[in-house]
Formats: sequence, structure tokens, C-alpha cells
Amino acid sequence: MSTNAQTLTGRTILIAPRTTQPDDLTAQLERLGARVIICPRPEISGPEIYAPIDEAIENLYGYDWLIFAGVPAVEHFLLRLQHLAHEIADLDRLRICALGEVTARLLATSHVHVDLICEQKRSNEIAHALERFADAPSGLRELNILVPRAAISRDRLPTLLDEAGARVDVVAAYRTVTTEGQQLARIPALLAGGGVDCVVFPNASAVYDFAQVLDVHDLSDLLSNIAVACADEATGSAVVEFGLKCGIGAIDSRSGELADAIAVNLLR
Repeated sequence: MSTNAQTLTGRTILIAPRTTQPDDLTAQLERLGARVIICPRPEISGPEIYAPIDEAIENLYGYDWLIFAGVPAVEHFLLRLQHLAHEIADLDRLRICALGEVTARLLATSHVHVDLICEQKRSNEIAHALERFADAPSGLRELNILVPRAAISRDRLPTLLDEAGARVDVVAAYRTVTTEGQQLARIPALLAGGGVDCVVFPNASAVYDFAQVLDVHDLSDLLSNIAVACADEATGSAVVEFGLKCGIGAIDSRSGELADAIAVNLLR
């Protein structure tokens, strides 16, 4: 395929955050006629209001389960726990669920026990894993579950747990901010409204940053009708953790190869 042909005219490509500027890839895609949007990198800050998380911490005895969806939730919850003069040992009577090995390792190094590690990030699979762990005729009914998370989140896990009969309290432990707030606000609307044809993940860390920017641990619903492109095999493995399948890949990781692969896929 000639890289001079305007094969992506009228198409919008969203490039997930990465540590280096994707100038080569952006240039290749624009040369093919695409409109390119760069997703801003996330920054983590404390919640604007601490009262809800403080109240939950002061009433930990009323919960059966504590679910941590990621590293920021662990870090900010434990900081607040200690700020309120509580001990890590106060969590011993709760069941702890960690989403992903990285989250579980941080909990372990923080001396927090972990009862259940969910490798898959799909909300329905997490809910089923909790039900299997409970191993009771009543399932999750009447269990009280605390989920510290981002101030804004778009995944369906709390709804699914509620439908299973649990009482779920979702409290803001942190918030995702960026210096490019206006750009960040546009991205969920574009994805939901069909304004993006393809999301490109230039490396594995970009997958985690993208999920963090959008405050989700399950990307499958958000990107269900959008092509997913991965720069290499490691990136393809990372997207699987978040419920996705990499449909576009290059023979090698050069920007021109990936851009051409995107064009071929979107022209089908």
C-alpha cells in the first residue's frame, strides 16, 4: 500500500497515552488522511470531598468485602486509612479482592491480606468470581461490599453486584486529572457516539494509562464497536487483561507498518 494514498480520509484514530510523543505514528496516519487524536496522560489526585471515604473507613466493621480495582485505589485508600489513625490490621476481618496481580502485589507489600485475585477485568467475570468464592446458597445476597475507586468511573461492576443482591458502597478514593481537561472530557463522548474508528495502543503501559484516564477496569463495553490496534505482542497481551482483543497488528513495530495495517483493516 502506498503511504501517500489518502486511504484513511474521513477516519478518526485515537492514540492512547504513551511516555514518548508518537510523532512518527501520528505523521504516518495523517499522511494517510486520518484525523488523529492523542489521549492525554493521566495524573492522580485526592478526591475533592473526603467525607464519603472517611465515613466508610470509620464504619469498616459494617462491610464484608473490600474490592480494589487498581494501584491508585490501594494507595489512596491506605493513605486515608492511616490519616484517620487506623491500622492496617483493621482490614483483617474483611475479605479483600484485588483486580490484577499488580494490585495484589501492592496490597501484599502493604501487609494487607488478599483473599481473591481476579485476573480478568470484565465486570461480569469479577462478579461471578466473587459468587464462586462465597460458595453459599445465598451467593452475594445481603453481603456489604465497599469499592474505593476513582471519583468518576464507567464500569458496570457495582451494578452487577447490586443485581446479585449485595449492598454496594462506591466511594471516591481519588480522581483522575490532566492538564488537558477539555480534551479528556471529549474522549468518552467520542467513543460512545461512534466518533472514533480505531484506538491505537503504542505499548503495554499505554493500555493501563488509557484505562486509568477513563477510570475503568473493563474496556470491552466502551470499545465494543471500535477497532483496536496494538504495536506489538506485549501490548496485545495487555489489552486482553482489560477485556479486549487486538484486531490489528503489524509485522514489526515500525510506525509505518502499523499505520498501513490500520488502513488495510478499516478499508475492509
